[in-house]
Amino acid sequence: MRDPLDLLSLSDIEAARELLTGVVEATPLIHSRPLSEITGVPSWLKCENQQRAGSYKVRGAYTRIARLSDAERKRGVVAASAGNHAQGVALAARLLGASATVFMPEGAPLPKVTATRGYGAAIEYAGTSVDDALDAARRFADETGAIFIHPFDHPDIIAGQGTVGLEILEQLPEAATIVTAVGGGGLVSGLSVAVKALRPDVRIVGVQAAGAAAYPPSLAAGSPQKLERGLTIADGIAVLRPGDLTFAHVSKLVDEVVTVTDDDLSAALLMLVERHKMVVEPAGAAGVAALMTGAVVPADGPVVAILSGGNIDPMLLLRVIEHGLASAGRFLRLAVRCDDRPGELARLLGQIAAQRANVVDVAHVRESPRLNFGEVEVALSVETRGPDHSTALIADLRDSGYRVALLADATP
Repeated sequence: MRDPLDLLSLSDIEAARELLTGVVEATPLIHSRPLSEITGVPSWLKCENQQRAGSYKVRGAYTRIARLSDAERKRGVVAASAGNHAQGVALAARLLGASATVFMPEGAPLPKVTATRGYGAAIEYAGTSVDDALDAARRFADETGAIFIHPFDHPDIIAGQGTVGLEILEQLPEAATIVTAVGGGGLVSGLSVAVKALRPDVRIVGVQAAGAAAYPPSLAAGSPQKLERGLTIADGIAVLRPGDLTFAHVSKLVDEVVTVTDDDLSAALLMLVERHKMVVEPAGAAGVAALMTGAVVPADGPVVAILSGGNIDPMLLLRVIEHGLASAGRFLRLAVRCDDRPGELARLLGQIAAQRANVVDVAHVRESPRLNFGEVEVALSVETRGPDHSTALIADLRDSGYRVALLADATP
């Protein structure tokens, strides 16, 4: 009998792959020229955002549910997730003829909720975090007899996610570094088992969002530690405590775990949209963010960043792109004070146009205790070509006598 904290073996991953044949996609591995220019080594993207249900999660969910007995499947399954595991479980359950109930935190992205329900799962809301939803799902399992499908801390889940590693080594045998997002640790655990068994020289790096990074303090303490809270746009990896089994894998097999900020994630997502026409959720862009910022310095030889998911709310995508543009110095929000007289607004806009900047929106404020008599404030959103252009635009306005202030998220 397997000890609950025994590490998986290569044969576990290979068995899961056989089970998943014909069920999941062998997702593309594409070369990234812009990332290669940044890292100085050939850089590749493993596109799990193009997997069925929009992420790698279906690999583990199907493996877990397929290995239940017929009697267990008749009892139904229950899961907890902010979205991707939910969709993976819902799809896998439908394919295997099991009913599924999924607990999601309040505020879970609407497209993920809609997709999960579309695959046939019943949705329940619980708390404000994945951990709250996990507690509710466990209670539901105890009360109803449904089988709890953990999002990461189970051997079958880890085995299914590990099939990503087998694909990467087949698609790029010379890979030297693999970088992936880490939430609870299921993907990086399975990936590490597969890759380290076949290529122990490959460097594996996990990436967490700085606002919800439970692994660095846990690794420092030598055991899983729980964060008090997690604040990040990357809801897919906002897990407050590593799993016991995943922690055992990460602590023994993963070479390093680093963190990136939400600004870094926004910039990475923007690059993927602009340069690769690739829709990726913030968590899915974590590996790319770590490479773009230098948080991960790849070994000599090709590096692979896993795009772990592509399920993003379109409204969040718009906000993240705007934030990414601001972080890159290409989107400014300015408050400009000028005289309240005819033609002054037209003169201001004309000066901005002369600098070849594009005004996105304008708000005119006359009634404010901050303003002097005869003065107005114009709030502007402006697109520029980059930090140097932004700095030049602001300097030109100030040289012309305007009082210019930068609004939130708009540093040039």
